[in-house]
Amino acid sequence: MTNDGRDPLAMLDATAQAELVASGEVTPLELVDAAIARIEAVDPEINSVVLRRFEHARAEAASDDLPPGPFRGVPFLTKDLACPTAGEPQTDGMRAAKAAGWLATETSHLALRFRRAGLVNLGRTNSPELGLVPTTEPLAWGPTHNPWDPALTPGGSSGGSAAAVAAGLVAFAHASDGGGSIRIPASACGLVGLKTSRGRISVGPSRGELSGFLSVQFAVTRSVRDAAALLDVAAGAEPGDPVVAPAPSAPYRELTARAPGALRVGLMTRAPGDTSPIHPECVTAAVHAAKLLEGLGHRVEVSHPEAYDEPDRAAMFATLWGVDAAVKVATWGNLLERTLVEDDVEPATWVMASAGRDVLATRYLETVSRMQVWARAMADWWEPAPRGSGFDLLLTPTLGEPPVPLGTFTPPSGDPFAGLLRAGPFTPFTPSFNLTGQPAISLPMHQSADGLPIGVHFVGAYGRDDLLLAVASQLEAASPWAERTPRVHA
Repeated sequence: MTNDGRDPLAMLDATAQAELVASGEVTPLELVDAAIARIEAVDPEINSVVLRRFEHARAEAASDDLPPGPFRGVPFLTKDLACPTAGEPQTDGMRAAKAAGWLATETSHLALRFRRAGLVNLGRTNSPELGLVPTTEPLAWGPTHNPWDPALTPGGSSGGSAAAVAAGLVAFAHASDGGGSIRIPASACGLVGLKTSRGRISVGPSRGELSGFLSVQFAVTRSVRDAAALLDVAAGAEPGDPVVAPAPSAPYRELTARAPGALRVGLMTRAPGDTSPIHPECVTAAVHAAKLLEGLGHRVEVSHPEAYDEPDRAAMFATLWGVDAAVKVATWGNLLERTLVEDDVEPATWVMASAGRDVLATRYLETVSRMQVWARAMADWWEPAPRGSGFDLLLTPTLGEPPVPLGTFTPPSGDPFAGLLRAGPFTPFTPSFNLTGQPAISLPMHQSADGLPIGVHFVGAYGRDDLLLAVASQLEAASPWAERTPRVHA
């Protein structure tokens, strides 16, 4: 412990913790016990870890069977949305699943990869119901509080994971992103949040990439090197995967350490379609990052894909998101062996699912086709000239405003759409790249005048997760963020 009572392990990233285990300076059980102590001491203030498996974790950490992977003995948390482990509870933020005490019947490929890497899962983190909104305030578990200011949202839907990492409970945690759900809480909580390319990480065996193509699985981290090393663990095709992103030329950890060369970067500080104002602090964050890039030898100019302003992109996303909500509600009804009714879910969930159920199959497929055509138009901006515009990266703010108060997205009685409409100005930049399948990353490059984290958002061409990580590593070295800690911290 430090002189101020803080656990010094709380300031280490996962790579450093793994090095301590490898050198024999600490044991896996000591790492796990320290993380459990941090959760028990700090989490009552933020409510990030809603399902705990502490005794299982201690047994795994003490076992000779703990895999000798690159993160052997490092404590970890899994978002309570997807990424199941057979025989263990999972609720996806739903009261109905919580009340039923539902246990997963299979283990996902990603959960197995985490286990084989030597990670020790301490439990599951809070998620909004079915991951549908950009905050983490499910009726099932109550709100998660932002460690920087507990009155504010940590973002969503990976808000529980982000709050836990930001508060130093663990060094990184599983997360997922269907419309910004890794990048939004990464910005709100001052973390690194990489949304990987579609098909980079398998979602099998029970989930389908072709039906649930908006969402990807990965993590939120404090350091770029942790993101790269964890991607080396998580990435790769599994048998039967229908979408597989191009493999990197070398391990991500190695590629991240290489200078990316001089890049051409487009800067965009207004909302796509200019549909809502962007908070000055968010604009400042992006402009500051642009100047830093120029100082590193990159060329930055005001530019973005023309198709990014296409009004139809929001309508396409809304249609697909509603159908996804309907499928998720129906799937949980099958798992619980009963038809879910309006009282089983939150008002916003029911409205989204109802809208999705009203979409004809022909309209859904027509929307998917329009999305693919639009995604091709977007991708041309990243293509070399003369075919495309020849840009390597797009730089925007991550969010349209700093973290907002808890309750901002809670709809008033009788108007369940109000909270959903309020989400638009908060998240104008992120959803489009769930439509295109491109990789994107949020970096904690700025703090507001009142000390809140403000993220910047980089988008690469499809498959160029390596380039995003290399640039992120450059920026982390030029403007370090590791020593910034929130008000609530272990």
